[in-house]
Amino acid sequence: MPSKIQTLPDEVIDLIAAGEVIDSLAAVVRELVENALDAGATRIAIALDLESWQVQVSDNGRGMSLEDLRICIQPHSTSKIRTCQDLWHITSLGFRGEALHSIVQVADLTICSRTKAGLEPVGWKVSYQEGKAIEESAIAIASGTIVTVSNLFARIPVRRRGLPSLPRQLKAIQKLIHQIALCHPQTTWQIKQNNNSWFNISPGTTARDILPQFLRNVNSSDFEYVKREIATPSDDDVVASTIELIIGLPDRCHRHRADWVKVSVNNRLVRSPELEQTILNSMAKTLPRDRYPICFLHLHTCPSQIDWNRHPAKTEIYLHSLPYWQAEVDKAISIALKLNNHHLPDGVGDRRIGKILKVAESSGKYQIDRDLAGDLAQKPLPTFQNNPLKLKAVAQVSKTYIVAEHSSGVWLVEQHIAHERILYEQLQDCWDLVALSTPITLEYLRPKQVEQLQNLEIDIELFGDNIWAVRTAPKALAQRNDCAAALIELSWGGDLRSAQVATACRSAIRNGTVLDLLQMQNLLDLWLATRNPRTCPHGRPIYLSLEESSLSRFFRRHWVIGKSHGI
Repeated sequence: MPSKIQTLPDEVIDLIAAGEVIDSLAAVVRELVENALDAGATRIAIALDLESWQVQVSDNGRGMSLEDLRICIQPHSTSKIRTCQDLWHITSLGFRGEALHSIVQVADLTICSRTKAGLEPVGWKVSYQEGKAIEESAIAIASGTIVTVSNLFARIPVRRRGLPSLPRQLKAIQKLIHQIALCHPQTTWQIKQNNNSWFNISPGTTARDILPQFLRNVNSSDFEYVKREIATPSDDDVVASTIELIIGLPDRCHRHRADWVKVSVNNRLVRSPELEQTILNSMAKTLPRDRYPICFLHLHTCPSQIDWNRHPAKTEIYLHSLPYWQAEVDKAISIALKLNNHHLPDGVGDRRIGKILKVAESSGKYQIDRDLAGDLAQKPLPTFQNNPLKLKAVAQVSKTYIVAEHSSGVWLVEQHIAHERILYEQLQDCWDLVALSTPITLEYLRPKQVEQLQNLEIDIELFGDNIWAVRTAPKALAQRNDCAAALIELSWGGDLRSAQVATACRSAIRNGTVLDLLQMQNLLDLWLATRNPRTCPHGRPIYLSLEESSLSRFFRRHWVIGKSHGI
């Protein structure tokens, strides 16, 4: 009986492999751009002609010789690895040698290239069809490579019909280029569509300079950049690694979706649910409800700590020592959210206060507290150090805002939500439940409310008909006259974190409370020591900055007053 199992023909194998690597226009762009970056390109131009299904990628990289051009489309032909051991030391974006071979199975391919070293007096142009080189010719070309892919999927019309609409494909390509540009901020990008300029990306020092080019209504000053050198544990020893973090400050920018929480490892964007969740957890209770952070996390580590050979598109990896990385990322976010003198919010103060200054200038009404001015004239101002940030309480406005002076301006700090942030973090660190001297009785609780209080480990038991006795309560609430009302509020809450927020909010000093200078100073000092001082647990900004640069511009201190004014 003849065998039913047969070896597939080479052309069938090639089409199957090509379908796994090249499944869209965006996949073609991805593979060609990664080859350009691996070749050391600092300028990349992409031209798309969607009607003719053509993609062209030009770069100023090292280029290829004629011998390289002849072999580059062969299956698993690559210059990036040689042995099995190389798989554990991947430093390039591509390494499998599948891209060009897969492309030539589903499209016509032309490559023009000249080596950057100038070893050859001319460049070479090679055209390929159906996996074979059909024409070679010498051409005049600058060092670098131009790859043209045309008639994509012409031989597989069912593939074309199964692709999303062209607008959706364009959106996917734009998203892909944005993601790659974040990982390679020193690269210049020029993208054309149907011979018209589509968008450009200017180079920068870090991804902090790149993000504002993608996102509307944000500036580079809205992001904090943290770079940390760490020692990552490995089987044999420790390896030097680096964490780069660019995070949107919670009092300035955030999103409706978690679509800009990005993780990159060794210059490639990857999907890492564990690290992404670490970022979201670290930013919890710093943003408004149903809002998510903007964050780009870039890990640089020894290739031996990464296994790239997990996904055909290399978008998923195995990262060694994942719990260690999660802990270090949490530390980096804590550093980024601290207030310091190195990155004072000059721009934010200008934007927030700009309209107020314009109204004040047009009305011409300025009011000065003469007693406060005299007091400041009699007392020398303290000397501020560059780090950590120092604030000096100087006044209270409307029994609500603390006027705080620092080395380069003045801040208004909302006393209630600043205190709320302090209490919330204290409750996080120590959720103390204490016995009540007299049990509190609550009536007509629903089963879900009773269950919620029990989940918070509050001692509650049925005391009578629709009456429950509560014998313990959070320490912050136990001595308050409204403890019963606070417990009712907690019974409607969610998890422990939500209960801590509710407790902090109810326990914080109220607006309208008069504070003396010592109380205000103590509040400021405690607030500056919190882990996330920029927003309250509900996501509201705690302070408004009015920087010296804003004051100087408003009062026209740059004007030169001449002798004609009698000066």
